[in-house]
Amino acid sequence: MSQCRHCSTGEDHSHDSELGVEYSLYTKIDTYNVQCLNEAEDGSGKSVFKPWEERLNFEKCVISDVDEELLFNIPFTGNVKLKGIIIIGGENGSHPSSQSLSIFELTPFRYKNRPRMTFDETSAIPDQQFELTHDTQGINEYPIKAVKFSSVNHLSIYFPANFGDESTKIYYIGLKGEFTPAQRDALLIANYELAPNPADHKTKNIDSVTHQIH
Repeated sequence: MSQCRHCSTGEDHSHDSELGVEYSLYTKIDTYNVQCLNEAEDGSGKSVFKPWEERLNFEKCVISDVDEELLFNIPFTGNVKLKGIIIIGGENGSHPSSQSLSIFELTPFRYKNRPRMTFDETSAIPDQQFELTHDTQGINEYPIKAVKFSSVNHLSIYFPANFGDESTKIYYIGLKGEFTPAQRDALLIANYELAPNPADHKTKNIDSVTHQIH
């Protein structure tokens, strides 16, 4: 299991400002298409991806519904080299106690034909796992294995358990890393190859009719 490192915040304002710059990948998330499974309130999972300066704003959070599990499916607007993650959870036993990270790469898919992970698929071996410590201030940073997360288009984060409550509560998920815009031409080519070509079908129909006439 991966270990976290302690971050100083608040007292060292320059360091805090640097972390604000580092933890800015929330701006590169395709927020509209973020999916959080087992959230008690629809759309609340999206609220945990926010600026570093707002990490201690506890007005909005995501709370799990029928049990303590939460599963986030996070699409990015380009390619991400993920380097770190910070989790601010709820007080007492509602804070998540562990998490698993799995990635989906555009080409090829790490999990073929599974653009959005479901709870049924969480038994698959994750790319990285963490044992979490109770953190309500955002002072524990969990380092990411750069080799495995060097080119990420979709990230799934699974929280299977907490510290004892019936529901899990998360206020903030911070992601640190490097961002590269998606290559538009490559995406267009991929979409073109997947889409049927009407011209091809039209030609085949004409040939078929001509053959019947003769």
